[in-house]
Amino acid sequence: MKDRNVTGYHAVRWGEPIIYELGRKGRRGFVIPRVEAAVKAKAGDVISSVPEKMRRKAPPEWPQLSEPEVVRHFIHLSQQTFGVDSGINVGVGTCTMKYNPKINEALARSPRITELHPLQDEETVQGILEIMYKLQEWLCEISGMDKFSFQPRGGAHAVFTNACIIRAYHKLNGELDDRDEIITTVVSHPCNAAAPAAAGFKIVTLYPDEETGYPDIEALKAAVSKRTAGMMITDPYDTGIFDSNIAEYIKIVHEAGGLVAIDQANANCILGRVVIGDVGADLCHFNLHKSFSTPHGSCGPGSAPIGVKEELAKFLPLPTVEFDGSKYYLDYDRTHSIGKVAEFHGVVPNVVRAYAWIMTMGAEGLKETSEVAVMNNNYLLKKLLEIRGVSLPWGKRHPFRMQDVRLSLEKLKEETGIGIDEVNRRIVDFGVQRCFTSHEPWIIPEPFTPEPSETASKQDLDRFAEIFRQISTEAYTDPEILKKAPHNCAISKVDLTPSSDPKKWAMTWRAYVKKHR
Repeated sequence: MKDRNVTGYHAVRWGEPIIYELGRKGRRGFVIPRVEAAVKAKAGDVISSVPEKMRRKAPPEWPQLSEPEVVRHFIHLSQQTFGVDSGINVGVGTCTMKYNPKINEALARSPRITELHPLQDEETVQGILEIMYKLQEWLCEISGMDKFSFQPRGGAHAVFTNACIIRAYHKLNGELDDRDEIITTVVSHPCNAAAPAAAGFKIVTLYPDEETGYPDIEALKAAVSKRTAGMMITDPYDTGIFDSNIAEYIKIVHEAGGLVAIDQANANCILGRVVIGDVGADLCHFNLHKSFSTPHGSCGPGSAPIGVKEELAKFLPLPTVEFDGSKYYLDYDRTHSIGKVAEFHGVVPNVVRAYAWIMTMGAEGLKETSEVAVMNNNYLLKKLLEIRGVSLPWGKRHPFRMQDVRLSLEKLKEETGIGIDEVNRRIVDFGVQRCFTSHEPWIIPEPFTPEPSETASKQDLDRFAEIFRQISTEAYTDPEILKKAPHNCAISKVDLTPSSDPKKWAMTWRAYVKKHR
């Protein structure tokens, strides 16, 4: 059998128990000193000031460990993690896993940021309000919108917020009872259907034309009606295709009396080149944790500011950040606002990171970002298409793609029985992040979606392609290697059965103990 560890990579594997299982009664890392008599006399009986129904009947059952044990535990866990600082992440399409400059991390972690409190008097936080206000102005210039809010915590949250604004707009105009449909496309992010559905709309989904990869104009014309509240779609799509019909879509929806919100999560490839507001969009959102180089940490710390045209600004979540010519302030006096969609003002450290990144890049730097991202993507695309078993859907019409590309391993599956699931379990053996497949439903069979952002080097792209080439060779010559993978990874094959069996779910340690002991 061939050497399974051709790159010399082998992840640290500790088999680390959860911290509750490590604890032993009586161990201590730090003993809090007893309160001084003078302090106790001054403070009085603090516990009595807490309402009785809010007091614990017994102390919490925290795990008891020494300080070295705690440090060792988290060091072990950190050695088993994988991220943008650990290896190659170009397979994680739709995520724009670009490098996060460490100087921006230092700025965001400065006590001048971390020790701020959202309830401080406005006079004491003029600096951060200025940063928020200026970043809003820059995003307006980039997008062609007139006003932004930083409250949404992620892409789906932003789409939901925009759906609420569309709802508020039609309600104010007395048309909400009649306009209850949102149109989207199946190749858009699923939240462009799910979020407006959660906001009370019915969803009309358009499917891509077999030749172009996006919906036909006539299909949209057939879908719009007097019930159309708006259209919410992603552009560019995760397939790497920019929907060149977008201006015509917007015109058709506007003529029907609806609004159009463009999901700009994939904007990294069009920064400084396409101004979606100038194309006619009424609303949009960006992901700071993608296009603007703030950390992309799984379910957080996301930040997805929404932008709207002037006529919709009155519906934005409150408060908005304003400037009267001499000072910055928070405006809560907004009669038509949809209200808060999250606590306080957004993920402020990410606002600082994005502000610093744009300041560093400048207008020309943003254009260069998009240029290099597209160049990297098409360089990798060409190399991957030379590998046996890989194909490009809609390739005749769109041989080149934007910032990512949704490829297919359908041929590999048909010829070897090896599909994307097996490939993903094998690729991590080489110190490379698994490939993103596709949102459901899988319009493209056996999909995988690489996305090399502008911070990926040519050497990384070459290595990723060579790893993929070796995996393809293994699939055709010795598929058992893939079927038994991973071999060098910290985590072995994942057992998905607990996720489908509610009897095995355990959201807390107490629930776990109750079900498993």
